[in-house]
Amino acid sequence: MEISRVEALSQRIVQPYAWGNAVWHVWGAGQAAEQGLEGQVAGTRSNASKQPLVLLHGGSGSWTHWLRNVEHLAKIRTIWALDIPGFGDSDLPSGVSDADGLVPYLAEILMRTFSNDAVDVMGFSFGGMTAGLVAAEYPNLIRQLILVGAPGLGLFGKELPMRGMTPDMDEEAQRKVHRHNLNAMMFVHADSVTDEVIDLQQANVARDRLRRRRIARTDVLAQAQTHWTCPVHGVWGACDALYQGTLAQVPQVLSSMASFTEVPDAGHWVMFEKPDAFHAAVAPLLSR
Repeated sequence: MEISRVEALSQRIVQPYAWGNAVWHVWGAGQAAEQGLEGQVAGTRSNASKQPLVLLHGGSGSWTHWLRNVEHLAKIRTIWALDIPGFGDSDLPSGVSDADGLVPYLAEILMRTFSNDAVDVMGFSFGGMTAGLVAAEYPNLIRQLILVGAPGLGLFGKELPMRGMTPDMDEEAQRKVHRHNLNAMMFVHADSVTDEVIDLQQANVARDRLRRRRIARTDVLAQAQTHWTCPVHGVWGACDALYQGTLAQVPQVLSSMASFTEVPDAGHWVMFEKPDAFHAAVAPLLSR
């Protein structure tokens, strides 16, 4: 399976905090000894010559949202893909129910991992919105921010025809729901939803402990931009289902962005559906 192969190339790092564990997957960081013994970062930056790039996944996701990107990006950066607290293998801090509540915890993780050095962050969807809130409240932690299909702009288009699960559904029925929802929200092309993608989605959704998120439909990210001090760039799929009829307004609402790029023929999960075009879009940003 592709996930197993790509994960085997990474170093899995578990960081214990008072609230629980945060889990990273790192590519291109050199020997494990550079990060401390037994897979736990000792609090110092990697000795690798390539600058770190932090990847933050979308809602109901994990590092696997970047499955088709980490190998390519690791050629030019040391890739630190975090399972955001409450998703994947990372624990959920008590009392947190949405992105705004995650801000101090994500800041704590960045401060500890990179010794208070500012790093480049690329955040997809929910991860982009959360990173934008961190950049507003802790501007010293993020050197450059790349938003990918981020919500929180007050620009969502029409309601998507998503389907829910019911207790009586068998495995086959559940997979059909996942296939439908992936087609409705994440992809433009039906053939993008393979059996392996459904496997990935099932595994991620099962580990989502932050189901009742509320602020993605507000303009919380648009409001936060007044506090940004780092360069911010946007990369969106040109056919993002969340922005039907409103995509052209994104650079107007996020007027502080330094650049905005649309990747043709790609949906919300742009870096998975069109990885080569996505890599071309972010290459000039990551070479700075």
